[in-house]
Amino acid sequence: MSTRNRDLIWSIACALLLCSAAIAEPRVTAFDDDGTITVNGARTFIIGTYMVGNQYTAPEPTPALYEELAQSGFNLVQAGPAQMDAAHAAGLMTWTGVGVIDPADPENSARALTERVKAVAKHPSVAFLETSDEPAWTWLKAEPRITADVFAKSYPIIKAADSNHLLYTNHAPTNLVSTLKAYNAGTDIVAVDIYPVNPGGLKPQYALFEDGLQGDLNNTYLSQVGEYCDKMRTVAGPNRPVFMVLQAFAWEMLREEKERDAAKVLYPSFEQSRFMAWQSIIRGANGIIYWGSRYTPQPSDCWTGITRVTREIADLSPIIVARTPAIQPEITYHELGRSVDDGIQWLVKSQGDSVYLFTCNADKNPCRATISIPGDWSTCLVLGENRSLSVSTASFTDDWAPFSVHLYELKR
Repeated sequence: MSTRNRDLIWSIACALLLCSAAIAEPRVTAFDDDGTITVNGARTFIIGTYMVGNQYTAPEPTPALYEELAQSGFNLVQAGPAQMDAAHAAGLMTWTGVGVIDPADPENSARALTERVKAVAKHPSVAFLETSDEPAWTWLKAEPRITADVFAKSYPIIKAADSNHLLYTNHAPTNLVSTLKAYNAGTDIVAVDIYPVNPGGLKPQYALFEDGLQGDLNNTYLSQVGEYCDKMRTVAGPNRPVFMVLQAFAWEMLREEKERDAAKVLYPSFEQSRFMAWQSIIRGANGIIYWGSRYTPQPSDCWTGITRVTREIADLSPIIVARTPAIQPEITYHELGRSVDDGIQWLVKSQGDSVYLFTCNADKNPCRATISIPGDWSTCLVLGENRSLSVSTASFTDDWAPFSVHLYELKR
C-alpha cells in the first residue's frame, strides 16, 4: 500500500472517530513522583494487552471481547481509531501508535505526525500515545532501528499537538542502560518486553539470540523478569513510570503451523504468569501489559491463567497504587538443606488498619521463612489461597515453592 493511500485511510478512520467521540472529554494522564500513573488525577495501576481475541477463533475484535477484557481486570488495550469506540464502551482505555518524524524529510513528516496525533488526541478512550516499538533494537546487530535523536525531536512535536497524554516506549530486553537512557528524551513511560517461558532447544527464530533465548542476562530463570524490571528502573530513573510487557504465548506458536514442533509448544502456566506479574509489581512496575495472546488458541489454560492473575491484581490495585509506607519486614530463613540466593522479594502497602505484604520467591529452590512486621497483629490472611497463618509477636512463618507468590493481609 502506498504512503498516500495509507494516510488517506487513516484520515477517514480518524474523521469518523472524532464524529463519534465529539461529545466526550479526553482523559488526562500524568504520573506522580513515584512513577504511579494518574488518570484524571486518580492513581491507577495499568493492566493492558496488545491484542484482542486470537487468530484461531476470534480474529477480529468485537464488543464482547472488549467486555471480557474489562471483566477480567484489564483497563487498557492497544487500539486503532476504528476500535476505540468499542473499547471505550467497555470501559477500557486505549493507546495507539502515531510514529515519529522522518529525519530525511523533517518538515513534511513533522506536519504529518502532528495530524496523526490531533486525529486521536480527543477521543475519550485514549490514555497514552506510542511512537515506535523497540527503537534501540535490531535483531543480532548493534545498530538501532530508530535513533534516540529522532525520538527526542519527535517528542515536542507530539506534546505540542497533545499535552493531555503520556508517551509510551517499549524496549527489547537488550542494549546497554546508557543506550536506552538516551531515549528518555523522547518518552514518558519506559517499558520492556521479556518472555522467559521457553522449552529450550528452539530452532533459530526472530527475536531469539543464538542460544535460543530472548533475554540476555546471566539469569535464565523466570526471575529474570524482576532483574529486567530493575534494569528499566535504572534506565527510567526513580520517578518515571516503568511498565513490564509479559508473555501470553508459546514461542513455537509464532511459527507457521507446518514448521512447528509440537513437543516445543510451551505456554506460561497460571503459577508462572502469577509470579511474573507479581514480581514485576514487587520490583516497582507501575503497569503490566501482555503480548502474544493472538497466537494462543482459545479456550486455553494459558489465557485463563492470565485472566485469573489480572483479575486478582485489579481487585488489589487500590492497595498497589497506595503510597509505600516506611515499614521494613525482617526475614529469617529456616534450614531446608538448600542455599538461598535471591530468596523472598517483598512489597509492603497499608490501607486502613491493615498492612499488606506482597511476596514472591525468586529462587529456583523452595524456602521457609519467618517474617516479622512491627505492629499488634492478630490475624494473617493469605489472599487468594483460602488460608490464614498464626501470628506470634508480630511474626508468622510460611513456605514458598520455587517462583511462587504469597500475598498477605495483616489485621489487628
